[in-house]
Amino acid sequence: MLAFDTNLYRTSVSTCGMIGCKNNQLREIGGMNMIRCLKTSFRANKETIDRLFQCNQVSGEVWNRCLELAKEHHLKTGKWITKSELQKSTKGIYPIHSQSVQAVCHKYLFARDSANKARKAGHATKYPYKQKKHFNTKWANNGFKVFGNGKIELSMGIFEGKRQAPLVVWTKEIRVGQIKEIELIFDRQLMLSIAYENGQTAKEHAFENRAAIDVGEVHTIAAVAENGENIILTGRKIRSIHRLRNKKLAELQRKMSKCTKGSKQWKKYNQAKKYVLSKSERQLQDGLHKTTKQFVEWCVENEVKEVAFGDVDGVQRNTSRRKKKKVRRRTTNQKLSNWSFGKVYTYLTYKLEVEGMTIEKHDESYTTQQCPCCAKRRKVSSRLYKCPCGYSNHRDIHGAANFFAKTFYGEIRELDFSLKHTKYLRIA
Repeated sequence: MLAFDTNLYRTSVSTCGMIGCKNNQLREIGGMNMIRCLKTSFRANKETIDRLFQCNQVSGEVWNRCLELAKEHHLKTGKWITKSELQKSTKGIYPIHSQSVQAVCHKYLFARDSANKARKAGHATKYPYKQKKHFNTKWANNGFKVFGNGKIELSMGIFEGKRQAPLVVWTKEIRVGQIKEIELIFDRQLMLSIAYENGQTAKEHAFENRAAIDVGEVHTIAAVAENGENIILTGRKIRSIHRLRNKKLAELQRKMSKCTKGSKQWKKYNQAKKYVLSKSERQLQDGLHKTTKQFVEWCVENEVKEVAFGDVDGVQRNTSRRKKKKVRRRTTNQKLSNWSFGKVYTYLTYKLEVEGMTIEKHDESYTTQQCPCCAKRRKVSSRLYKCPCGYSNHRDIHGAANFFAKTFYGEIRELDFSLKHTKYLRIA
């Protein structure tokens, strides 16, 4: 039997309705209730565990079939395969619930459309092409039954004219709102990700102030509010977790390279590698949640109604070592690849919306280089921005102030208010 451990974490469901999508956004049901996720392990007998692993294997086969069908359709017609055609071609041929098969198709379509959108924006993004041995299996709507004592029945649907026996798992009593989806995931063991309505609605305030965030790799958030308050939330702990993880992974990878793949020692190193990745991911998620929570509390304290977030999408591109022309150093590339600005925006989106605030991305080009007094541009390597005209300020607060002016005034210039003493916070 699997040991029980429940971890309630606050995240969101993407607009495509799939748990686990990378580009998660807050979704409201009927314009009222918010969606949250409960990640929990469960108890089940060995036969059920084996069947659950088989479910994820079958889902992987569905994903691979989606890739094949999409390629064949495009070669024949020169057009994309539609949602209805994809679902029709995968219906009734896999021994899992029909909604589980449809969920995989939807995830493929979402990944394809996201890649297409990125390519139109000028990014060299590849369409989905990688084959998968395993893929998360999802049950939605009528695909599951939840009982008050923690028992959950996961339907396997009808296959070859015969209804299959459901999968029965046991969790601790789940005291959440209406459950919308259940997804089978793997994090060092099989776990369930349960999406549910939390019954909360967005708060209403009469706030009037605006704020702008200069997102950074060293300091996760540097923000300026319209009342003159400004704050820096350091990301040095998150940075140290990234560096320690990379160091341990490199060490394990060197040891694995000296072993025969699949050997007993290789498997031990591989297991240790999974442990490092899982532990560091939890630490990083905890740090980002604490950071964004502190910022939201600061916004409430300063009566902020609207937040501008710097759009830095694309800064991590072209960091491959295989490029003939190296634009950056290897250490800089590693720092940029570890920068979790996407997660920061995701976490802030739903946390601010719960408090009745809004957040939007805006262009922040040249906000860290240009002087608001003389309009000259210069790059600085220290944490203090100094201009020959006499202007000086902390580099991140300087960037946030310029970003505020560019977003809300339409140009980089001096603010209509004076900045107060900077508040500096770090996560414990």
